[in-house]
Amino acid sequence: MSALFTPYKIKETEFKNRLVVSPMCMYSSEDGFANNWHMVHLGSRAVGGAGLLFTEAIAVSPEGRITPCDLGIWKDEHIVKLKEIVEFATSQGVIMGTQLAHAGRKASTSQPWKGGKLLDVNAGGWETFAPSPVPFNDENPLPKTLDPAGLKKVIKDFKAAAARARKAGFKVVEIHAAHGYLLHQFLSPLSNFRKDGYGGDFNNRIRLLLEVVEAVKEEWPENLPLFVRISATDWAKGGWNAEESVELAKLLKEKGVDLIDCSSGGLIPKVKIPVSKAYQVPFAEKIKAEAAIATGAVGLITTAEEAEEILNKKQADLIFMAREFLREPYFPFKAAQLLGEDLSWPPQYERAKPN
Repeated sequence: MSALFTPYKIKETEFKNRLVVSPMCMYSSEDGFANNWHMVHLGSRAVGGAGLLFTEAIAVSPEGRITPCDLGIWKDEHIVKLKEIVEFATSQGVIMGTQLAHAGRKASTSQPWKGGKLLDVNAGGWETFAPSPVPFNDENPLPKTLDPAGLKKVIKDFKAAAARARKAGFKVVEIHAAHGYLLHQFLSPLSNFRKDGYGGDFNNRIRLLLEVVEAVKEEWPENLPLFVRISATDWAKGGWNAEESVELAKLLKEKGVDLIDCSSGGLIPKVKIPVSKAYQVPFAEKIKAEAAIATGAVGLITTAEEAEEILNKKQADLIFMAREFLREPYFPFKAAQLLGEDLSWPPQYERAKPN
């Protein structure tokens, strides 16, 4: 059997293969509610044969949204439609996960196809929050520094979101600490200039993330997988780096995290990133080897052969794909054919299966 289509088990949860539909923002919600767009978008990929399917990043609070149209999980009413989506996905044999997120200083923007610019309060925007009064770019106003009460609220919001995710039936939760969003902002010395216990040295900068993990675990069942997505490097001098990522991964493993989803960048604009095929895979390989924790590889992995090679070289344990699943919701079926695997198709589609 190919490595890509070998089942993978974390605790009591078994994924039928190593392909993961990575979280991809759709910016198509109203007041955080999932709707029929999400059902069709996620449902298509649930039918498509992946082992694990994530929703997009799901905001733990209204102020934690990237845009006014982000998916949310900050109130109980959000659970109903999410549960419906999870139940359908589960019926198709895929494990369903969700990614809990807070955008921090990168919040309150318009949708990308509307420019992705900061929205002021008069245009439907809101006040943004960050570890320090440092904006994402020169065009943005200063974010409000999170005070002790604000920090407690962030932790409480992640905890409550995990409880709602459990009630909705998700089997995997991932905490988003990458791409320049709030938890990443605390990790990096390029955005965190605090002088209290949440800033300064490495142990202080990682404190909020560790506290969020602890809070989430109070609500998330011990037998279900818990992932954390990180940006393994800021790609900038003086920023968060791969060596710190390894040390963080060791501590996250001690806290009960099962897998590190290894991305990079997003903290500051206009950074030169050496983008190329599978360019982030070395981070997953390094963290897997040096922190002795399972990792997910992500970033311009677009073919079955690339995914198979990554797994055979023990560079990662799961393959996360985003844009490729936008282009081809049924990528696993084509990948299986290329790798000589006889993947089971939905009976409704069986007549289209190649001989």
